[in-house]
Amino acid sequence: MHQELMNLLAFKTGACLFLIPPIPSVHLLTKPDHAKDTVSDGPRNILEMRNCGEIKGAYVSLDMVAYFCVEIIRAHQQSFTLLCKCYLAGEDPTLILYTSGTTGKPKGVVHTHKGILAQVQILAEAWEYTSKDRFLHCSTVPTMYTQLIQCYEEMDPELKATSASAARHLCLMMCGSSALPLPVMQQWETITGHWLLEHYGMMEFVMAISNPIRGKRKAGTVGKSFPGVQAKILLDDESGTDKSGVGELCIKNPSFFKDYWKLPKVTIQSFTDDGFFKTGEAVTVDEDGNYIILGRTNADIMKVGGYKFSALEIEAVLLEHPAISECCVLGLPDKDYGEVVCAIVVPYTAQRKEK
Repeated sequence: MHQELMNLLAFKTGACLFLIPPIPSVHLLTKPDHAKDTVSDGPRNILEMRNCGEIKGAYVSLDMVAYFCVEIIRAHQQSFTLLCKCYLAGEDPTLILYTSGTTGKPKGVVHTHKGILAQVQILAEAWEYTSKDRFLHCSTVPTMYTQLIQCYEEMDPELKATSASAARHLCLMMCGSSALPLPVMQQWETITGHWLLEHYGMMEFVMAISNPIRGKRKAGTVGKSFPGVQAKILLDDESGTDKSGVGELCIKNPSFFKDYWKLPKVTIQSFTDDGFFKTGEAVTVDEDGNYIILGRTNADIMKVGGYKFSALEIEAVLLEHPAISECCVLGLPDKDYGEVVCAIVVPYTAQRKEK
């Protein structure tokens, strides 16, 4: 009851509710363009605060529900005519997720109740979730699967057998963030019996594209858009769409975020005139209509002699070599070609010596 009341009040007032840890980052609180009103539930365990500057807005640390109610209502008298009728609307903000900051400083992505419900409905249908399912949350990105395989190879035979057997009891395993190298996919299937489900999403709309839960999953692709989600490729000159070319992936999704927190101009610039969100991802499609993520348009695409090369695709090819454990591909300036491809590789032998 305590937490439910706090959630309700925070949602309606637009305050930021911290549950874990009990004391929020002072750095966040001293940035007026991000956090104005902050509620933190936990003991008053700040013994001393130094060099933190002026904390903007209303900061309330609570030990008792009664004290919380009095302070928050006092701070927002105009917002609360009747606390008992503090209903939530679909367009009301429910949470703020922060981007990773690939294009600059992290941005606060404001999601609504309506958007979150839409995303839950989309995933429940596409991935066949039921009330009996149990979830194991972990960082399911290619790097983690590579490291898990390396750990598996170092296990003794008995632990290997136990681990592989346990993995086969899971219903579904996923991978996102970037393309999974084919050798890693094949090794993982050999060990666990699972062909990983690759998908694509962003903080701004959570999930939009996925390989199928049933049927053939194509390695190196993230599949097709979910039902109700629209996807298109925007060419460099923004002249239109072309499903056979390379361009920026644009998404229209019922689970869209509301806006970037206190960044109205950036929010407007992130959408096309017809309401598609510009993801900043360079993509193409294969002959079956599956989307292939080539990388960030501003970081992972190299222009060599008039041709576009994806650093991620080149890395995937290099990783197929049995002697290469890890690699990084980047473009270096060149007076003749504009850029030339450069690869930094870590051989398996060097990795074993380091361990």
